[in-house]
Amino acid sequence: MNLDRLQASRFTSADMDIAWYEAGSPDGFPVLLIHGFASTAHVNWVFPGWTKTLDQAGYRVIALDNRGHGESDKPHDPEAYHPETMAADAAGLLDELGIEAAHVMGYSMGARISAFLTLSRPDLVRSVVFGGLGMGMVDGVGDWDPIADTLLASSLDDVTDERGRMFRAFAEQTKSDRFALAACIRTSRTLVDRGHLAAMVTPALVGVGTRDDIAGSAQELAELMPHGEWLDIPNRDHMLAVGDKVFKAAVLEFFSKVDAGAVSEARR
Repeated sequence: MNLDRLQASRFTSADMDIAWYEAGSPDGFPVLLIHGFASTAHVNWVFPGWTKTLDQAGYRVIALDNRGHGESDKPHDPEAYHPETMAADAAGLLDELGIEAAHVMGYSMGARISAFLTLSRPDLVRSVVFGGLGMGMVDGVGDWDPIADTLLASSLDDVTDERGRMFRAFAEQTKSDRFALAACIRTSRTLVDRGHLAAMVTPALVGVGTRDDIAGSAQELAELMPHGEWLDIPNRDHMLAVGDKVFKAAVLEFFSKVDAGAVSEARR
């Protein structure tokens, strides 16, 4: 199987056409990958080597393009992008494939979606990895409304906001539908309730780059959860942490520990 470019399959979730991809061992335990804002399954998971890493570890790898991204449908209505709705897309994919439980890993916006998936369908989630999003999941990550404005600007030259320029350039690099992304960023930032995380017994690993100025503290988020662990990904910012070898090794160790039933409340 060519892991550099996976072919899309499709399923329907609430009248939305969602693209998904599969790699790895068909007999391995499933890992569901949920990418971040303005990214795709390929950009977040294939190109940085995650599908290869998980394949070599013997896992079955499932990844989807979130609505508004990649090869999936791209509505321009902000009401289509609440994280509860996107979490339902992910749950629907696992149900469609007859997968009773999976390790789930999300990055940035995908981490938020993974949290809502875990809280709404704990039966589907053996463990969860929150990458690129720490306490920002519950406290917020600042005012992102300007991001929508920069996505709708006629040219990158018209964008002065530094964070806006970063995401506008990323959207252009990934050839994204800027109108869909602008709609997505307006409604996909619902905060996760602290009390809900405190009651979440699913094993969780939080990984954030030490130079990430968006995500918030990994340790503080992990300590809200009964079985939370954290990883500070050294010398990585928000964009570069996802493919880091330290992150990959920690995730594999975490999955192995969960699979062996060795998870405890000990902190990393």
